[in-house]
This record gives sequence, C-alpha cells and structure tokens, in this order.
Amino acid sequence: MKNTALITGASNGIGLELAQVHASKGGDLVLVARNKSKLDELKIVLEKQYKISVLIICKDLSLPNAAKEIYDETTKKNIKVDYLINNAGFGDFGMFADSDWNKELQMINLNITTLTLFTKLYLQDMIKRKGGKIMNVASTAAFQSGPTMAVYCATKAYVLSFSEAVSNEVSDKGITITSLCPGATASGFQTAGAMEESKLFKGKKLPAAKEIAEYGYAAMIKGKTVAIHGMMNYVMSNSIRFIPRDIVLKVSRKMLDKA
Repeated sequence: MKNTALITGASNGIGLELAQVHASKGGDLVLVARNKSKLDELKIVLEKQYKISVLIICKDLSLPNAAKEIYDETTKKNIKVDYLINNAGFGDFGMFADSDWNKELQMINLNITTLTLFTKLYLQDMIKRKGGKIMNVASTAAFQSGPTMAVYCATKAYVLSFSEAVSNEVSDKGITITSLCPGATASGFQTAGAMEESKLFKGKKLPAAKEIAEYGYAAMIKGKTVAIHGMMNYVMSNSIRFIPRDIVLKVSRKMLDKA
C-alpha cells in the first residue's frame, strides 16, 4: 500500500532529498515550493525513476492563507496525506535592531504560522483515519537562544516545543509527530540566510542534506519524538539544560559571530 507524503520546501536541500527518500520507498508525493521549474524537473525524474505519482504545488508559504489553500487543493483532489513533512523554513543573520522587519515577518509566518496550520489541518484528518505521521523540521538552534539569529532560533524553539506537546496529545491515536533537529548542514540554508561568514559554517565540513534526510525519514518512520542528528549535536543540545543561561548565550554568540 502506497503512502503519500506532502513535503514543503521540496525544491532543494533537505526537502528535495526527503522527496528522493520517500519516492525510493514507492510512495507518492505532493511537493510544495515556490520554484516551479525545479519542481517540474524533480517530478519528471521521480516519476520516471520510481514509477510513482507526484503532484506539484507552487506556493509562497510565507503568505497567510497558503496552508489552507494547499489543504483545500489536496482535499478537492481526494489526496490522502499519510505523511506530512513541514520542511520549509529560512533564517537570517545579523543584529536584530538592524535587521529587515519584513523578512523577519516572512520568517515567522513560514517557520511558525504555516507549519502550525498545516499540522492542524492534516492532523485532524489523520485522527479521523486513526493513523499518520508528521515531521516538523526544527534545528539544534531550538535548544538555545541565538544572538545574531534571534528570530530564527526563537521560531525553531517554537517548532520543537509545539511538536513535542502535540505529539503527546495524539500518542494514543495511532499518530506520531517527529521534530527533526539537524545542526549546520550543507544544504544551501547558509546562503539563503547570508550566513557564509558565520563561524558555524565557514571552513567547516558539514553533513550533506541527503544524510540529514535519510536520518530524519528513518526517525519519522520509527515514531521518534525528537531526532537530533549527530552525536556531538545530541550531547551539546542536551547538556545546555545543565549550564547557566548567561554562559550558554555567550557561547552561542561566539559560535554564530562572523569568522
């Protein structure tokens, strides 16, 4: 029996690799992103290689009604979404007082509002069917405040907290919700967020988006609530709770500053 996965931010990086992983399992796909040409190319490749069905939806997910419009479209087409993967998101680098409010508002809308509404809409259907899986892509940034990335880190803290709470609420309904928390990744994220000069990225050998996607997909299938990629990321993310917050802030600032 084929499972259909809806993946946001599917035109590149981790989202594209998640589409590859799911297609390789024989599952159909609904792929959402803004870049139509990239989605068209991906659809052709996946359908030819894996003999599956791929629906592409081009949409700016930072717009207020985007999630509802996509939900309505899949409902109208009688598409049953078995796996919802909220991968779309972006960050920005710089001092909050100097940053672009419009960009930050788009970030909040995409990273928080759209993800939350997608989860609510498809979760209600999953509850009726008594089954389904959701993966919300958070970050290791969710575990501490991030000077020079204040809004981004705050949005990812929301994703983690929200996902853990709702996961508990539906734990007896045949549904799992996984928070995938990758660290710095070679996925194009740093370029989009103007972070190439940050110590977190510059000169570092980073895990590939494919590695993160395979790890995250496996964690979702297993029903893990929180999936932190990499042993060092796991240790650092969990040790933070035992360290005074002012020290964590100083270390975080040092890691995120320009190299």
